[in-house]
Amino acid sequence: MQGVTGSIPVSPTIPFIFRDRWKDRLMVEIIYPDGSKEEYADSVQVKELLGKLPRSISKKAVAARIAGVICDLDHKIAEGGDFSVITVDEPEGLDILRHSASHLMALAVQELFPETSFAIGPSIKDGFYYDFLLERNFTPEDLEAIEKKMRELLKTGDLQFIREVISKEEALELFSSRSQQFKVELINEIQDDTVSIYKLGSFTDLCRGPHIPDIKMLKHFKLLSLAGAYWRGDEKREMLQRVYGTVFFSADELKEELDRREEAKKRDHRKLGPQLGLFDIKEEAGGGLAFWYPKGFILRELVEGFWKKEHRDNGYEMIMTPHIARSELWKRSGHYDYYKENMFIINSSEGQEFVLKPMNCPGHILVYKSHLHSYRDLPVRYAELGTVYRNERSGTLHGLLRVRGFTQDDAHIFCTPEQLDEEVDKCFDLAHHILTTFGFHEYTVELSAHDPANMDKYAGSPEEWQMAESALLKAIEKRDIPFKKIAGEAVFYGPKIDLKLIDAIGRGWQATTIQFDFNLPRRFNVQYVDSEGKKEYVYMIHRALLGSIERFIGTLTEHYAGLFPLWLAPEQVRIIPVGKDFHEYALQCAEKMKKAGIRAECDLREERLGFRIRECELQKVPYAAVCGGDESENGTLDVRSKSKGRVGSKKIEQLIAELVDEVDRKA
Repeated sequence: MQGVTGSIPVSPTIPFIFRDRWKDRLMVEIIYPDGSKEEYADSVQVKELLGKLPRSISKKAVAARIAGVICDLDHKIAEGGDFSVITVDEPEGLDILRHSASHLMALAVQELFPETSFAIGPSIKDGFYYDFLLERNFTPEDLEAIEKKMRELLKTGDLQFIREVISKEEALELFSSRSQQFKVELINEIQDDTVSIYKLGSFTDLCRGPHIPDIKMLKHFKLLSLAGAYWRGDEKREMLQRVYGTVFFSADELKEELDRREEAKKRDHRKLGPQLGLFDIKEEAGGGLAFWYPKGFILRELVEGFWKKEHRDNGYEMIMTPHIARSELWKRSGHYDYYKENMFIINSSEGQEFVLKPMNCPGHILVYKSHLHSYRDLPVRYAELGTVYRNERSGTLHGLLRVRGFTQDDAHIFCTPEQLDEEVDKCFDLAHHILTTFGFHEYTVELSAHDPANMDKYAGSPEEWQMAESALLKAIEKRDIPFKKIAGEAVFYGPKIDLKLIDAIGRGWQATTIQFDFNLPRRFNVQYVDSEGKKEYVYMIHRALLGSIERFIGTLTEHYAGLFPLWLAPEQVRIIPVGKDFHEYALQCAEKMKKAGIRAECDLREERLGFRIRECELQKVPYAAVCGGDESENGTLDVRSKSKGRVGSKKIEQLIAELVDEVDRKA
């Protein structure tokens, strides 16, 4: 299930509250982007200000900002300040277009299925959706009918978004009379006296807007799929029907997105995993629990083996902590009080309460505290491929990307303040090296920082936060990487860096996190003895480079579409004899390869040669090697590469040398 991106101006669950504080003032001052100023009457519509902007900008306007507030182009000025427009070229413009498309879809559903109850319809990362409640289940044919109705509505040419501000009481009466219980529930939670609604034809929605100025902007859309979704994500509430769609300002952008989606379907790890004999989720055992098949275990072993070697080479010590621990440990860490609903809790026959560990941090702290450390001992770097368990909601589970049991590639660094910059820098270097070796050469970076105006909600002192954020910032700036700093986004216990991988078709995947923690060292009294003999709290850095082994292998599978580079391929070469007479030669070749460290198998089945070659391709084995009379006489194999096509005849010794070189280079 896709996640809501939370576009700032368009969430229908947070109505725009309009207060005309300047109703007695006749003129307001508008400041244009070039610094020029004009005074206008407070009854002037925003679109009348567009004439002061270059035509190249004003013709692309979707909405506007006045004094930091985003509004429709039909909005009447009530407040002066800086003025700018949001155009079709900006992410906010696309968000507005997509939210507007969700209203058009809702109108179509209302006309086709008048008994429908409407929940919410936000824009999301790559499209939009609307949640509906009705007695019948939508079918693929219904999806086609809804899309057809949307196009018919667009052709009428007389639809437009109309915004009104009404009292909360009027809104309750309006939506109650239409039996729209979800809107009534949302209105009842609003603290203000007024709310905004938007009308589009006969459809009226609780919404703060803004919306597009011209309904014709919506013509490049496509409805995509159906899904179920609980109201407000609560399994105890109503099950709704969610209709997904996407929309763009141009036909070319829409085509590009639809092509990308088709390619994504081919790369879906949930299909490729079972198809290639790698992994699967077995509902008999429970959702969110992965089963690793022999080939998948080899792949996982290769990933973990490389990870371990690189960590040992970079000064980490490997440890292992228990899968369960007494609940008192999690109470001390704070997880029990704030995270209990996501934890699996076990009661023993002796009356003791245990928890399947949801994270590795407390265990690493206990290992660190097994003896007192001097500043000369630091930094201490502990790493663990630690399996953890989280009671995720069924509706959020998604293949290997969101599971209930997974192995974090976890590490914790205990260091002094003076060591912060170097340790963060080394984390970044190691992350970059590991990710690029696996074939991810592009990633985006986000820095979650604190809000200096609200220090009372954070653990640690302002000085500590400043030092930690400075170390993170230096590591980013040193590499001249574009990044986004989000003030106030940090959790209470420390700032962090997130690296999101960009895969082969341009999608972002969460991977590396480098996170400071000022909370746990104090809860567990994690200290060291400084150069003056005084005990001080350590600086503690959580960091995971791959995120989790499960999620990373799911990402890796989709990135390569199952055709892994040779060093990661569970089966590297498949030798296919043309008939029984050449089985022995094929087995001899395979044995030579195995002795050289190459994972080779023989296909000795009595099937047609073409069938076996085709199946080898479907299983995405990097190399197929055919042998018959000529090959057995000359000590050769006829080689085909899955990525390069037919290579030709090669001496077995030459082929082995080339394969070993390709593996060593991790090409």
